[in-house]
Amino acid sequence: MIMFTPSTPYVPGTYAKKRPEAGRVAAQYVQEWEARRQRLSQKKTAAPEIPPCICFSRKVGVGALEVADIVSRKLHMRVADREILEHMSGETRLDKETVKFYDELYPGKTVELSALLFGKKSFQMDDYLRNLVNAVYSIAAIGSTIFVGRGTHLILPRDRVLAVRLICSDGFRTERLASLLKIGAEEAGRTLAKIDREQKAFFKKAFGKKDAPASEFDLVVNFDHLADPRLAADIVGRCFRKKFSIAAE
Repeated sequence: MIMFTPSTPYVPGTYAKKRPEAGRVAAQYVQEWEARRQRLSQKKTAAPEIPPCICFSRKVGVGALEVADIVSRKLHMRVADREILEHMSGETRLDKETVKFYDELYPGKTVELSALLFGKKSFQMDDYLRNLVNAVYSIAAIGSTIFVGRGTHLILPRDRVLAVRLICSDGFRTERLASLLKIGAEEAGRTLAKIDREQKAFFKKAFGKKDAPASEFDLVVNFDHLADPRLAADIVGRCFRKKFSIAAE
């Protein structure tokens, strides 16, 4: 199993620029899933239960990937961030046979998810969202995974997920981004405002949602009052073990 640890620092606001390792990791995940598909096809077994996963939702710029990487090392779990999911939903696409097998393994899942999210306004998912759902389920089915972003806590079975929301004030995000990119606060604020608009548009289009209420999550961490990512990671790890009755090593 490949463990994803970025070779370059994670910088919020640079999502449009593909990190070099994201494509390689996405391709590796696709290969692992397709190998699993072949084994399951030969055995003709029922759909396996999704292993326990952690899904981070965050205000962009809070430092979610840093926390995810620490938790990954503590719990020996893979990390799938937005960059990897973008590759698997677009560039490093699951092949048609894999998508067909997914639909057979989890029949009606995309229709069910659409109905759950949109109720009576349910409609056929567009290609991107359908590919995103396929990618998330495919990665999750391989083994316990830490997902960062893309609303994955809304996609996977809720009882198989520790859903964590990381929040902070705009001032915290602006100061952090300005420090990381060595830019002024005004420029950092403009960058974050642009990212926020894009994130809001994605959630509106993909899930019909305007915000992420606390009631959706098991745990909400406010970095204005708990700024140490190591402490946040420790709390998340403890909650994950407790929720899924996993013994500490």
